[in-house]
Amino acid sequence: MKSLKYLAMAAAALPFVAFSNVASAQELVVGAAGNPGGLAVFVAQEKGFFAANGVDVKVEIRNTGSELSKGLRAGEFDFAPAAFTNLPAALERGLDVRGIVGYVGAAYAKPTADEVVALVASGSSGINSVADLTGKKVGVTFGSTGDLWLLEALKEAGLTTNDIDRVNTRPPGLVSVLDTGGVDAIAAWEPFVTQTLNKVGGAKLVKRGGDLVCFCAYLHGNPERVYKDEKATQGFVDSIAQAAAYVRDPANSDEVVEIASRFVNNSKDEIRAGLAFWQYDPRIGENTAKAFEGSVKRLISQKKMKKPYAASDYLDSKFIDSTVKRHPEWFADLK
Repeated sequence: MKSLKYLAMAAAALPFVAFSNVASAQELVVGAAGNPGGLAVFVAQEKGFFAANGVDVKVEIRNTGSELSKGLRAGEFDFAPAAFTNLPAALERGLDVRGIVGYVGAAYAKPTADEVVALVASGSSGINSVADLTGKKVGVTFGSTGDLWLLEALKEAGLTTNDIDRVNTRPPGLVSVLDTGGVDAIAAWEPFVTQTLNKVGGAKLVKRGGDLVCFCAYLHGNPERVYKDEKATQGFVDSIAQAAAYVRDPANSDEVVEIASRFVNNSKDEIRAGLAFWQYDPRIGENTAKAFEGSVKRLISQKKMKKPYAASDYLDSKFIDSTVKRHPEWFADLK
């Protein structure tokens, strides 16, 4: 596939980004979510991969994707991740960023990959399939990839949101809301799925994954940051790719879990169990574009977007393509 090229630099700085607050060329501030999805960032910092690739990086943790997006717009970060779930709608509204390297997910291999998401029900709910959700309360974080997955799972079962009572729940509260009987089931992602199954008596796994959506996110930055010092950007991308390879290597699992425990508020056993479902592929390719375009179509159908937004206007694969060419050993385990 040809690189998805960045077509045209913005003629003026974004009105909502305070560039004066962003670190200098070689000193980068990177936002990451406080869950195992950020492991490539955490490992790159803890293992010294950023320094080895010529960049000085400070990692800032936020609890939600919306907080990361707000931080990027406010100039708190040079780079931050965003899931494809709602990103295209923000791009249509004027957010000007370029996705340069995979953060989490397997979008390069296929446009749908969602094994990290699952539906978990209480033992007393009587829920044994998605079809049993009719008339039930389901805890889910509105607007999240888990929410999108739930909507697609309902559609697959011949149901709509009108058939259930969706209860908006912040991720840290998903376990407790099921445990206290506030809902009959939750749609969550790891490590909350494993945590729920371990801590809520009688909780049962109803459905996991199913290739309904792409649970994927990419690290991006505003064009001025990405292209002002391409050597620094390349060093950052190299670092993420090297760290992702380290995370994927089963020989490093003990150390990876130890590193994750310093950034994630979950037990090591929960982190270890959840890692079987997270995927870390930093590449950008044709399926990445298809995953993005699939999200655009869903957002248009939900009337959250008015018209299509080209994946090539967001994704720029030239940095990760360079990494793949120079360091094929970091990708030898990937299909």
